[in-house]
This record gives sequence, C-alpha cells and structure tokens, in this order.
Amino acid sequence: MTAEQFLASRASEAVKALYGADIAPESVQVQVTRKEFEGDYTIVVFPFLRISHASPDATAAALGDWLKENCPEVASYGCVKGFLNLTLSNLFWRESFRDIASAKDYGVLPSTGRTVMVEFSSPNTNKPLHLGHVRNNLLGDSVSRLLKAAGNEVIKCTLVNDRGVHICKSMYAWQKCMNGATPESTGIKGDHLVGDCYVAYSKLEKEDPSVNEKVHDMLVKWEEGDPEVRGLWEMMNGWVFAGFDETYKALGISFDQVYYEHDTYLLGKSLVQKGLDMGVFVKDPDGSVWCDLTADGLDRKLLLRSDGTSVYMTQDLGTAEQRFAKNHLDSHIYVVGDEQNYHFQVLKLVLAKLGFPWADQIYHLSYGMVELPEGKMKSREGTVVDADDLIASMKEEARSVSEESGKLADIPAQEREKLYSVIGLGALKYFILKVDPKKTMLFNPRESIDFNGNTGPFIQYTHARICSILRKAAEQGLEAKTNDAALNPKEIRLVQILASYPQKVAEAAEGLSPAIIANWCYDLAKEFNQYYHDTQILREEDGAVRSQRLALLKSISEVLRSGMGLLGIELPDRM
Repeated sequence: MTAEQFLASRASEAVKALYGADIAPESVQVQVTRKEFEGDYTIVVFPFLRISHASPDATAAALGDWLKENCPEVASYGCVKGFLNLTLSNLFWRESFRDIASAKDYGVLPSTGRTVMVEFSSPNTNKPLHLGHVRNNLLGDSVSRLLKAAGNEVIKCTLVNDRGVHICKSMYAWQKCMNGATPESTGIKGDHLVGDCYVAYSKLEKEDPSVNEKVHDMLVKWEEGDPEVRGLWEMMNGWVFAGFDETYKALGISFDQVYYEHDTYLLGKSLVQKGLDMGVFVKDPDGSVWCDLTADGLDRKLLLRSDGTSVYMTQDLGTAEQRFAKNHLDSHIYVVGDEQNYHFQVLKLVLAKLGFPWADQIYHLSYGMVELPEGKMKSREGTVVDADDLIASMKEEARSVSEESGKLADIPAQEREKLYSVIGLGALKYFILKVDPKKTMLFNPRESIDFNGNTGPFIQYTHARICSILRKAAEQGLEAKTNDAALNPKEIRLVQILASYPQKVAEAAEGLSPAIIANWCYDLAKEFNQYYHDTQILREEDGAVRSQRLALLKSISEVLRSGMGLLGIELPDRM
C-alpha cells in the first residue's frame, strides 16, 4: 500500500467517524505536499464540505485532529485554505522501508492480463543501422521492458524493409561498382558494404539519371521472381542480416517476432477488396484504389496503384490484421519517428472504416529525431553516424574520460576493458532515454560520459560505490537488516523516493516514456550521494542504526539496478 492509499483509507475512516458518512478511499484526493509548505502529503478537503457543513479550515482541522489521535503513523498536520497537510511519523517510514526491503521483485506490478505488441527498429536492408535507429531501438526496447514490468505480456517485433526500389539501388551499384566485393574478401561488415553500395548509387545517379530506369527494370524482375535478381537480393540481404545481428547484440536488443516486407507487402490486398465491397474505398478510372478521408479532415489516401501494386499503407493494413488475429493483441504500439505521424493517423482511420473494433488500440509512439552539431544526417550522402562506429567511439570515450579522472586505475586491465564497454553503452543509452521521446534531441558523446551530473556513468558509479560499502561491511561481518532504529530526515527522504518506484513504473509505462524512470534513477542516486557525504555508515557506533543503514544501501542498490535495467543499462559492482 502506498502512502497515498494509506492516507486515503484513513481519511475515509475519519469521515465515517466524524460525520457518519461513507466515502470510498478511491475518491479521496491525496497528493504530495508542495515544497513551499510543511508536510509530506496533502488531502484536498473541499469535497467533504457537503458532508461536514463547516468551513474548509474547520473541516481540515477536524480531520487532522482525528488522524493524529487515531493513527500513530501521522506525526503532525497543518491546514492551509482547505488543504490538510500531513507529516508522517518515523514509524510509518520504518514500516514502509521494511516492506520495500522484504518485497520480491519490487517495482514489478501485478498482471493486467493484457497482451501488447511493440514494433520497433524496422530497418531497410540497403544501409547499416545509424544514430536514428539507435534512438528507435533503445526506445522500443525500454518501452517493452516498462510494459512488461507494468504487468503486461509483451511481444517485441520488427518489420525488415527488405524489398523495393531502394534495395535494388544498392544491388545495381554492387553490380556496376564493387567488382564482386564481399564481406569476406574486403573485411567490411556486410551491412556496411551494402551501405557503401547505396552511397555509390547516388553518385551513379548524379552522373547518369537514366540508371533509375535500369533499377526499375530490376525491381520488375524481382517481382517476377527472376532467378538471377533474386539470387543477388538474397546474397546481399544475407550480408545485411548478419551485420544487423552483430549491432543488435552489441546494443542488447532482441525480438520475439521478425517480419519481412517481402512476405508481408501483399497482405493488405484482400483488405482493399473488402473495402471496395463495403463501399468505403473507391476505384479510379485508371484502376488505382483510394480511401477518401476528406470528411475526416485529411485527404484521399492511395491504397493500390493503377498497376495493382501495393504501397506501405496496404502492407500495414494487412500486418495489423494478421498480428491482432494471431496474437490476440489488446494493443499494438509502433515506435516510429514523428515524420510518420500522418501515416499512422491514416492507418487508424482506414482500419476503423474497415470495421475492425481494435483500430483504436493501435498507438504510434512518435519520437523526435536525433540531430548532431553539424545538422541532420543523410544516408545517401554517407553523412550518417553509423551505429557500430558510435558504439565503438563511446567505448573509447569512456576509456579517455576514465583515464583522465583515474576512476578505474585500481581495476585489473582485463576488467577495465569490459567496464569501458559497459560505461560507454550505459552513457549512450541513458543520454538518449533521459529525454522525453517526443522531443528532438542533440547528441553529444562527450557530454554523455561524465561521472558527475545527470548521466549514466554517474548512476553506474553511485551503484558501484554502494556495492563497495556493502562488500566492506560483509568483510567485517556487519549485518544489513531492517529494525526499529529511527530513520533520520535524509533516510526518510531516501525511503520516500524508493516508495515512489512502483508508481513511477506505472506512470512511465502508461506514458510510454523511459525518461520518467531515467530521471527518477538520477534523483535517487543524487539523494544517496548527498546522504553518503553527510552520514557515517561503516563507522557508525550504534549497531542497530548501522545495520539499518546498510539495509537501506542494499535496497537502494537493488532498486537502482531494477530501474536502470528497465532502460537496458547494466550497473557494474566495481568501478
């Protein structure tokens, strides 16, 4: 039971005792007291005035008197213009901490019985993953973890865009420019090699625009199943898939289901026919099929071209129906950049017009682009920040900052190498995930790796410091155990933050915002460091107080590991 729930329950009892009225605890408004007022939590008194038939202050005072007299967990109260500010006692916070310390899987919420699919990454096979994909992958992975922690069954999926004219451009350039180069013959990672082909095609196109016709011919041959074109396509896609797998592994990303556009691009055609039969789609004289959304404030949306070929919308209609039917989904979340806002607005409308009751259960998690100090990235010009290069550079940045600060000087060389990767990746993930998804962000690698401030390495180092204290305590035979020793104000503040963790998990899952958890972890780490600076722990002479403090550190360590785990970030025990 949270502090809010506890106070709502007691306030309900107070109203019954004072006025003989029954009020459901759920209807009692309890909120954290504003910083400018004394107290921990505030009860809004105005809804009780129709029962008390008294002024707001008189009603608040009556409730405050009853709570202080009948609840040892309430230490004091104050009344401010119809708001009852309550300060909870040391007893309450000790009991709250005891519950936290003894809880199994603290922060994991009860099952909702809901199944949610999260689609993310969804790369093209004509280039390696880049910084924009990194934000997409980290968001999709963390949101999946949050939804699971909030009690949902979660299915992580990706749709690989492995067909189309853009893929044929890389294939054509390989034939014309690469002299039979392979990943094995060049030592170049497969997705990078294919990405080089895509950049090379851009140069070919500038020199001779007629190559576009040859690429179109290649696409036609692919759709007709030409063995030579299909063979080249399978070979180059194989290189890319192997490269993607390496990058996903380095990022700690995995999927439960993988869809391929070459399998799904025709799925929606039967739905287009269904829409025509229902009269919600129209066929133009040239044979193309459209959905008229002008009455909905949008425009006409193409669903089939005049030659009968499908478009992205056709495919998304089909895959949505397939996924809901196969997995019995309660919700489907698409993690896609904000440049596709219109596409998903149309998708929901078209599915609703087709009569699917789950159309409103589709949600587009729209996120802002990642920009660099130099400006936006452009794949065809080869100006992207490659994901593999980024991961490697973050490790080197971690090495450089660590050597400058001397933080890892006492750790063996082999362990240091692993730590550089853990710190670099943690810095990257935290820097991206601490920003609200809807905001465009500027990525600064050097700023992300700082052992001070709101960064991943600061939280990692805080956790390692706690683990070091706990190791020393164990070596001295000191016990970490909750007891009846009083908590000081800083300890109460730490317990208050810990107690809010399940609520923050629920809030972050509801808002699909890992930033809520990231910044909560920072607040906890920052509060601990202030506490550690001012408080004796191992040198505390009172055994009960020392044991209680060690138990508090143990809980902070565990909850930090849980919270950062929701971001996909590893917290090392030594740094």
